[in-house]
Amino acid sequence: MTVTTQQTRRPRALHRVLPGLAVAGTVALLLMGCASQERVCGSGRYPVKAVGNTDGQDCVADGQEPPEGYVRYPAGKAPEHVGDTWDRYWGTVVVDEKGRQVPN
Repeated sequence: MTVTTQQTRRPRALHRVLPGLAVAGTVALLLMGCASQERVCGSGRYPVKAVGNTDGQDCVADGQEPPEGYVRYPAGKAPEHVGDTWDRYWGTVVVDEKGRQVPN
């Protein structure tokens, strides 16, 4: 039996391949994580906070006022993604009909 060159080649050492795979996997996870964040409201809509409780919110079409029982979030403090900083924060706060925080 004749031994060919391909049969005598050693496979690439794992210690050379694994770091590259780890980096590629980490980059892929980071990219997928950013793309998969669920938005609080869909395109053309903005979130509003329910008056008198911690967990009520809804989405209103751009250009429309919030319905009765809801207020706009303060500028720059509206939640954008489910579970983001403002989404978690407003889940602990009660507001009145003018959007002012009240004890809960």
